[in-house]
Amino acid sequence: MNLTRDEARGRAELLDIESYHVTLDLRRPQRTFGSTTVVRFRAKAGTSTFIDAITDTVHEVVLNGRPLDPGEVSDDVRIQLPDLEAVNELRIVSDATYMNTGEGLHKFVDPVDNEVYLYSQFEVPDSRRMFAVFEQPDLKASFTFTVTAPAHWTVVSNSATPRPHPADDGNCIWEFPPTESISSYITALIAGPYDSVTSELTSCDGRTIELGVYARQSLMQYLDAGNIFELTRQGFEFYEHHFGTPYPFAKYDQLFVPEFNAGAMENAGAVTLLENYIFRSKVTDAMVERRAITILHELAHMWFGDLVTMRWWNDLWLNESFAEFMSTLAASENTEWKQAWTTFASLEKSWAYRQDQLPTTHPIVAPINDLEDVQVNFDGITYAKGASVLKQLVAWVGRDEFMEGVRRYFAKHAWRNTELKDLLAELEESSGRDLSLWSAHWLETAGVNTLRPEIETDGGEIITSFTVVQSAPDDYPSIRPHRMAIGFYDLDVAQDGTGTGKLVRNHRLELDISSDRTTVPELVGLECPDLVLLNDDDLAYAKVRLDDSSLETAKHHLKDFADSLPRTLVWGSAWDAARDGETPARRYVDLVLNNIAHESDSSVVLVLLRQLTSALNYYVHPGVRRQTIESAADSLWRLARDAGAGSDSQLQFTKAFASLARTAGQLDRAAGLLDGSVTLDGLDVDTDLRWELLTALVAGARADESAIDHELTRDNTSSGQRAAALARAAIPTPEAKEAVWHSVVVKDDNSNAVQQARIAGFNRVHDTSLLEPFVDKYFDAVPGIVDTRTHELSQQIVVGLFPAQLATRRTLEQTDAFLESLPAGSNSLRRLTLENRDNIARALKAQQRDK
Repeated sequence: MNLTRDEARGRAELLDIESYHVTLDLRRPQRTFGSTTVVRFRAKAGTSTFIDAITDTVHEVVLNGRPLDPGEVSDDVRIQLPDLEAVNELRIVSDATYMNTGEGLHKFVDPVDNEVYLYSQFEVPDSRRMFAVFEQPDLKASFTFTVTAPAHWTVVSNSATPRPHPADDGNCIWEFPPTESISSYITALIAGPYDSVTSELTSCDGRTIELGVYARQSLMQYLDAGNIFELTRQGFEFYEHHFGTPYPFAKYDQLFVPEFNAGAMENAGAVTLLENYIFRSKVTDAMVERRAITILHELAHMWFGDLVTMRWWNDLWLNESFAEFMSTLAASENTEWKQAWTTFASLEKSWAYRQDQLPTTHPIVAPINDLEDVQVNFDGITYAKGASVLKQLVAWVGRDEFMEGVRRYFAKHAWRNTELKDLLAELEESSGRDLSLWSAHWLETAGVNTLRPEIETDGGEIITSFTVVQSAPDDYPSIRPHRMAIGFYDLDVAQDGTGTGKLVRNHRLELDISSDRTTVPELVGLECPDLVLLNDDDLAYAKVRLDDSSLETAKHHLKDFADSLPRTLVWGSAWDAARDGETPARRYVDLVLNNIAHESDSSVVLVLLRQLTSALNYYVHPGVRRQTIESAADSLWRLARDAGAGSDSQLQFTKAFASLARTAGQLDRAAGLLDGSVTLDGLDVDTDLRWELLTALVAGARADESAIDHELTRDNTSSGQRAAALARAAIPTPEAKEAVWHSVVVKDDNSNAVQQARIAGFNRVHDTSLLEPFVDKYFDAVPGIVDTRTHELSQQIVVGLFPAQLATRRTLEQTDAFLESLPAGSNSLRRLTLENRDNIARALKAQQRDK
């Protein structure tokens, strides 16, 4: 199943692929579908190679008119191709398998109407699950798809959808035009009775670009196509202007598909998106913003990733980081989401800092030796740290110079494969700066620096010395150059009562620092402010700490920042200190609960509530955890009650309260919200909120399986079935937990989405002793799971069923013993286990600090 970089490099030296013609027969309703591939390619005469094809059965292999015995040349993963000619034609006839894991060609049956819906997901190595292909990004080619399927279906691919013509017995044939020269991982097929809404726009070169938004029939009533088209137009306008290159494809479809593993996938001209982005109930503004960023992220990929593509997966980070940076920039400057950089600081950078402190952290430019390396590097370094560093690079070279370099890059390398050095060369040309040292510091080393201010005064209010102290972890001791700003903030409190009472910035200095101690003479002689904020405006990638005086101001006036971004940076500093065990977890809990009511940014509220839950469940000392959780739940109920009627915060506080409800009184309130006997002004207890309240009652032993069945009769949709699976898994009995374990670990009969729901419910416990019988079972089972299941399913289990809530010295010792027992070559399992171990070790350290 694996492919090494050396194998890919060797194959690329031999081959030049011209075209694929892929014929798919989707008339079969059950396990497999027909797949025929005809490939035309050049090669070095007399050499041999292989083509990738994960198949159920190979019926026929014909190379240059010469039949090859499938039993000899195929092992159901690769097909050997001996004695190539200078010009070759290969024909492979096979049966491939429908997947239910969100990989390859995924098959889903809608419980509402019993209709079949298909979609492809190929990144990283899964186009080979649908057709025979030379599966590596630098062997680009033109792809032509011909599809036979039921006549009432919609069939969408990368090229414009043709008018189908009749086949037989109620089926039709769709013959798509050839694509441009693209990589196989961004080809796509979406098929089923999808409904659509269409529109169009005019590209900067005058072409009419057809737009489509697609969803299952049972979800069309909830589809907000107008908002999606508006964001798409705003993205086109922003990117075509800044990239200096017209949109490269003929049309742009966005398809919301079921049971999707990621947020979205940048298939050329046919983007697939997580179906949760269709909102059937009221959602938070954070979720709406996340959809906007995702739409803009995938659109950016049409240029960076699809038009110009990485040569090998070691530059995956650049694909994702560029799209992440540009989508946030586009959102903040050309959409309603003006606070997108606040969300980025709160959500993305906190993810990056967390990932970068794990024992498995790695340089942004990671060594990717094979496909297994790629799959485990879809992480916070690849996305969030990379995007943070790109933001730093833009500050380093200048915004105009950066965009000019990007325009040169697209003009020079369109439809080709590139490496990092190709982009850096254009940025050096446009900016006049040598980026080799910058690249070495930022892209080739791991770990996150911490910045602290060291301030001396004259004994009064005047600064006599100001130094920025930079430190690095012992394991990754790199001291890096940072482009950063220092902000001085004072409370606007006038003696005559005319002040606003807000913390406002009255001075800002932008500078470069590059050593462990950087003196800042420009600040000497200034009056010391109420709060000093390093990395103001969030230009740099670094954790920051506050000096004692600023920390005291933040404790009492965090809510009083006039702007959301500096407040979010202080929130982040407080979380880092709690997570690192520098400050007690309960102090962080109090900080959140005392200030979150004044937070205006929905995404920041979302992140704070997640971090609050983590602090309560993992970092608070076990001896006081239960009462701390109960007290926090009471506080959240008061926050929900006092929030604005129908407000975003009211909804978020209510959901957080339900997830923490423990006492009889708290569960009474949850039950009252569910049955209508308790109300909050403006709160609509809609379908999704009903499930969250019911799950809280189930976990608290206040509702049973019959209540779940009753709720499912109200909502017998795919979303309802997943919610019911989660709720059943949350039943607080040994028998219920054993049933989940058997279903997920032993039987392996779940789709990716249902398995994820059951794992989430399994972990919804008030009494962690329910999980103790599964610790030994876990360590016995996971090696076999990694060996026999797909990457997505096995990762869900290895991470999701790890006994993280049993954060004890014994669990740590068992994890260490398991790591010792792993054989060489267990790279993926070793990495995931090391990260699981770090969670336990960090929790134990924080708990000790919270005594």
